[in-house]
Amino acid sequence: MSLGVQAGMSSVSKNIIAELNQRDKLDGDNYDIWYRKVQYVLEEQEVKETLFHHMEESEQGTTAQHEKDQEVYVAWKRKDRIARITLLSCMQDDLMCEFEEYETAKGMWEALKDKFGATSATKLRRLNQIFNDYKKRPNNSMRQHLRIMSNMIRELKNAGQIMSNEQQVQPVFRSLPESWDHMKRLLNPLTRPTCEFKLRFETQER
Repeated sequence: MSLGVQAGMSSVSKNIIAELNQRDKLDGDNYDIWYRKVQYVLEEQEVKETLFHHMEESEQGTTAQHEKDQEVYVAWKRKDRIARITLLSCMQDDLMCEFEEYETAKGMWEALKDKFGATSATKLRRLNQIFNDYKKRPNNSMRQHLRIMSNMIRELKNAGQIMSNEQQVQPVFRSLPESWDHMKRLLNPLTRPTCEFKLRFETQER
């Protein structure tokens, strides 16, 4: 791999870390995208394998094999500590306090998956409510707003929600401020991809 590619990957990883430590910390509702992003970070740190592999320290000994086993364990322990701290630092404070009791990254990862990864009726209702009640933030561009809404739709579909075109488009209309009422009337019959394109175009024209 070239130095340029490595530098690019490092830059992307830093951006993801910044997002996870600021805007995208795990809050329980964003698990589907969070667990993907945090794996990119752990892979860049070369510690991702600790999420799926656990080691126990071998019994004390003086043979060459014992020394080799100890070296392997020490290396794993260092990686596990990095992965565990990274996971905790990418959670909201209340979740960090809840999950810091897990002594290994693997144990914590599995507990997170058990709590947030399983699709349930309660989770689906919560995702639907967030999507249907969401409003465009004044400091977000239209492009950013549509990306957020698209991510919500993706999370709903990943959770098993079957969505008609109207179910995807209407919440997007409702999320827009009153100053966009004229566009709501014009765009109402359109599909979501066309709707997104028209909204972005209108933003550029303003």
